[in-house]
Amino acid sequence: MKFVLYIMFSLSMILGEACEQTAQEEGIKEKNTTQELSSYSKAYFASGCFWCVEAIYESVTGVEEVISGYAGGEQKNPTYDQVAGGRTTHAEAVEVYYDPDKVSFATLIDVFYGSQDPTTVGQSPDFGPQYRSIIFYSTPEEKEIAEMKKKAISESGIYKKPIVTEIKELEKFYKAEAYHQDFEARNPNQRYIVGVSKPRLEKFKKRFPGLVSGH
Repeated sequence: MKFVLYIMFSLSMILGEACEQTAQEEGIKEKNTTQELSSYSKAYFASGCFWCVEAIYESVTGVEEVISGYAGGEQKNPTYDQVAGGRTTHAEAVEVYYDPDKVSFATLIDVFYGSQDPTTVGQSPDFGPQYRSIIFYSTPEEKEIAEMKKKAISESGIYKKPIVTEIKELEKFYKAEAYHQDFEARNPNQRYIVGVSKPRLEKFKKRFPGLVSGH
């Protein structure tokens, strides 16, 4: 186990920057998520670094916008330094604005499971409760779908280890700082993006080409 942890640590050092290690950028314009997105449904997920998860969901047909943020914990108005440093009970999460006529909540859960390892608390090279796997629900119907999907994947035999994904009612989503929004798109040559985020996105696209938007 120590050898495995050493290899993972070495990988993060080679990449130069893990998700929690970046200099804050100035002058990033805030995303508008009020009037222009009011007609869309919303869903919330956590599955590792939100830079990666945001890019994956933004590639899905029927998804209009994705916001990086924090959810699943008790602290009010958490900051990036607090969450990434493990000083809260929140996880890095995303808010997905989608058109239910084009993509369903159930399909968004398929994207969730199809773009991560749901048997680990975090996704390489980012491990720990702040990167844990969570499906958030806002209605009884969403809870039922989430539980059904988790049961199905647990019984599928795809994974030898137990599914550790949490299913939690969404209490509050806190939008992350502006410089985290569209991070992969704005920083295509950043070392973490090149070494971790883009490969994760490409792996998802190859696995589920039918879900990927053509634009």
